Amino acid sequence: MRVTRIIALLFLLISAAGFYSLYNYLNNGLEPQTLQATEESMVDQVHLLSAVLENNISNGEIDPEILISAFDKAKTHRFNAIIYKMHKREIGTNFYVTNSKGIVLYDSAHPERIGMNFYPFHDVIHTFQGKYGARSTRADEDLPHSSVMYVGAPIIHQDKIIGTVSLYKPQTDVLPFIEGRRRWIIISLCLIGFGITAFTFAVFFWLFRPLGMLIDYARAITRGDRPAYPKLGRGREVNTLGTALRNMRAALEGRNYMENYIRMLTHELKSPLSAIKGASELLNEDMPREHREKFLANIHAETERSQRIIDGLLQLSKLESLDQLDTNEHLELLPIIKEVLNDLNSLIEQHQLNIQLQINQRHTVHGDHMSIIAALSNIITNAIQFSPTGSTITVESISTDKHIELRVTDNGPGIPDYAQNRVFEHFYSLARPGTDKKSSGLGLAFVKEVANLHNGYATLENAKAGGTIVTLALKK
Repeated sequence: MRVTRIIALLFLLISAAGFYSLYNYLNNGLEPQTLQATEESMVDQVHLLSAVLENNISNGEIDPEILISAFDKAKTHRFNAIIYKMHKREIGTNFYVTNSKGIVLYDSAHPERIGMNFYPFHDVIHTFQGKYGARSTRADEDLPHSSVMYVGAPIIHQDKIIGTVSLYKPQTDVLPFIEGRRRWIIISLCLIGFGITAFTFAVFFWLFRPLGMLIDYARAITRGDRPAYPKLGRGREVNTLGTALRNMRAALEGRNYMENYIRMLTHELKSPLSAIKGASELLNEDMPREHREKFLANIHAETERSQRIIDGLLQLSKLESLDQLDTNEHLELLPIIKEVLNDLNSLIEQHQLNIQLQINQRHTVHGDHMSIIAALSNIITNAIQFSPTGSTITVESISTDKHIELRVTDNGPGIPDYAQNRVFEHFYSLARPGTDKKSSGLGLAFVKEVANLHNGYATLENAKAGGTIVTLALKK
């Protein structure tokens, strides 16, 4: 997944660089293109003005009066032209006329220029030379946007240039178009960039993130854990992959599970079956009644032991076949503890034990009611069987950041060092104090499975003052 993230990051960086280059390209060409379009329309207009002046030449002299009266009249017009969201309310174009020597005869916006020599300016001198006359000059050298565009046209009489007319327009008139288009470019690129970024994160969220969860799920299985199946969302592809992985896990675990359990069941049943067989063969012989009753009691005891092993395996195998709980209820702990103690009341009285409850009434967990009861029953039963007569068993609840810990403490002999790492193994059991009897060795394995299914943990340790502390942690 790290490589995927690096690729995605490179993709975003390359996309950002591409957008930046595209913005520069569009932005750098925006102003020149807009000014070129404006200049093109000014060329048409100035030649129209030139033609009007040529039609009103009197005695070889230029008479700008017709344009003067027309411009003066036009400047009184008030209008509201909406041009691509820009409101234009007055004429922004002006002109000046020069004679054959480049002396200004008239200027529609700057009468102070009349009599000035404009011959050196490009729009005038190039026009007199028969070239395209145009220039751009700043009204204020310190202001970059104070430039004024000038376009000249010749005034011809009898095939001779007798003067020029120049149309001029400040660039500030076209800046709103430029800024408007620039905003449109920025907004468009931002929307496209946002779309690509959103798509990239959506791919991560709907595809790569679930894939990462499936990888973690597979690694947990490889470690021997029993992780809950992750919530992959609604993506069809990842759910198909997840279902296939889950089915493969079930098939492989089912095969290994059957092999392991057949081997364990065979091993564990061998002893009681041998005892039953031996006792039954001896019953065919003549023997005193008390001996016969002893052998019958052995057969009964070994049969019950076999039954406990089979029942325990069935109960444990049902849990181990799950990767998540079938039911997930909000449960109060105190009623559950009381229910377990009520079921074990006769055993508690038989051993003359005292039960000390330290359960917070506000402590609750989420999980399966029956499996929690079964796990606590196993823990407390072990505590009863290992406790000296007349001693006290403490059952308490402790809240941590994510879990509620149920701790059962007895005053028994504790766990030997050699057994501490094996107590949660299948079929591993220690003899009860004062006897050679052992349990099926499946109770604590069942407790551990319940803890795992409830996103918790189970531990067993010796208490400092003697005895054993068994902890079952369940998610809040």
